[in-house]
Amino acid sequence: MMPPVAPKSWEPRPIVASPDHSGQVEIIAAELSITPALARLLWQRGFTTALAMDRHLSPGLKHLARPADWPMLEQAACAVLSALERRSVLGIWGDYDADGVTATALLTDFFRGRGIAVTPHIPVRMEDGYGVNLPGIERLHAEGIQTLITVDCGISDIAALARARELGMEVIVTDHHLPGAALPPATAICNPRLGGCPCESMGDLAGVGVAFYLAAALNHRLPGPASDIRALLDLVALGTLADVVPLSGINRILCKNGLLLIAEGARPGMAALKEAAGYAATAALTGGSVAFNLAPRINAAGRMGRAQVALDCLLASDKPTAAPLAGQLDDMNRDRRAEEERILQEALTAAAALPQLGLVLCGEGWHEGVIGIVASRVVEAFHKPTVVLSRENGSGRCKGSGRSVPGFDLHKGLTRCAEVLTRFGGHPQAAGMTLDESNLELFRSKFHEAVLEQLGPEPPGPRLHVDGELSFAEVDHLLLRELELLQPFGIGNPEPVFVSPPVEVLSRKTFGQDNRHVRLMLRDKAAGLTLRAKAWRMGERIPASLVGQKVRLAFVPRIDSYGGLPTIELELRDLSPA
Repeated sequence: MMPPVAPKSWEPRPIVASPDHSGQVEIIAAELSITPALARLLWQRGFTTALAMDRHLSPGLKHLARPADWPMLEQAACAVLSALERRSVLGIWGDYDADGVTATALLTDFFRGRGIAVTPHIPVRMEDGYGVNLPGIERLHAEGIQTLITVDCGISDIAALARARELGMEVIVTDHHLPGAALPPATAICNPRLGGCPCESMGDLAGVGVAFYLAAALNHRLPGPASDIRALLDLVALGTLADVVPLSGINRILCKNGLLLIAEGARPGMAALKEAAGYAATAALTGGSVAFNLAPRINAAGRMGRAQVALDCLLASDKPTAAPLAGQLDDMNRDRRAEEERILQEALTAAAALPQLGLVLCGEGWHEGVIGIVASRVVEAFHKPTVVLSRENGSGRCKGSGRSVPGFDLHKGLTRCAEVLTRFGGHPQAAGMTLDESNLELFRSKFHEAVLEQLGPEPPGPRLHVDGELSFAEVDHLLLRELELLQPFGIGNPEPVFVSPPVEVLSRKTFGQDNRHVRLMLRDKAAGLTLRAKAWRMGERIPASLVGQKVRLAFVPRIDSYGGLPTIELELRDLSPA
């Protein structure tokens, strides 16, 4: 069973801008016809002019950086054009997660839309492992592929891509993962992590965002009428939101506009995926709905070794073709959840017995496809950087995934352990690795030292950043409509969390499995208002004895449309005695 949500330390969200001493917030609010509360929130996050606030609230595509201003992208586009002029047979190698699958679908859709034949390839996770591999290269060469474009992978696959070059294949790498000390022997490499981007936020692009920019750079150079590549933005939004990259700058523009396309449901595969997740085909979805309901169904296919089903669904030409594929994705997601829950309980038991600051957990028969999610759940429970490994039967190797906590750069930490790892790669917050089982205990020790080095002997506990106090009188439909303008929320654009004045708990009811969730009725006496609240996995933290007591809440206001009548409801993130 998952441990209950632990109490958090409430801290004011770091304020980027200097305090407004000249009344500019009210002036800008009047100019933009927004409330001073929204303008104040934006000001605190660093948007201190009417233009900056307006661009954040209405992030138009006209504000995207131009492809022509990115030299690395231009080199990649020229390499593709040169290959096509030679009538080279084109292949796309993608990763099996949602970012890689959407990136593969995007370039496949783009090229086919321009009448260019292309062969997409996504490896099978349990057979091929992560990234570009030698057997796959040999197979694609045998099939006649002469030019290979990688998406969301390739930057670390030096040996496999060297083999591709030996076989005479041209290689264009598009990736967004952190590069190692050496770069692959590619004809061209386009990775925003290597620098040279026209704006800073391009360094945060997901793999599908890089693929979109390649399509944009090619669009007006290919013979024939240009495509409307805006039609690809639904794939960009899905992959970007799934990959947990910062949702500011260029990613915000891409996702905000991509969510509008997802709402239209014009792509048959996207409409079918929405319906499989319980939404109407034309329902408007938040970034959270996409990240936690659509993306897991794409990821489940890759985790369960059938990423091709997800790719086929996204590329389906009509709804009758897409619907059964979306149904398969839903079934795989259900299987994935069951497997995840089984492994999670074993991992939590193992984690509770380990004293280290960084957790390294290893299990026999733990499904490689779900251990990344399990690592995230263990981090949530123990607030420690966590690596979860699966022992490969008979191979003497362990493969796994790691997840981090704020303040710990996981990729940097793994670099410190590089001598005991066969392979690793990823981001500051998430990474994958392979090691010999004989090095497991040494890795556990070195990982602990890496965490100690970055966080110190007493790492900070779980923290909750709050954006200021808000009484029940201020929680109205106008505020909620304005907060929706800040969507999509995520890293770089966190959802606002407010603190209530002292409120009285009028009633408490539990619901869900093991009564782990709570419904509350809360009274703000000064405002003369009563509001309903839900607290997820806080059943043990909110006992029945709190009824009649006064508490302060850390909450997110929501609109609950269940039953057809929109009502205001609070989602509790934490609470404390008043």
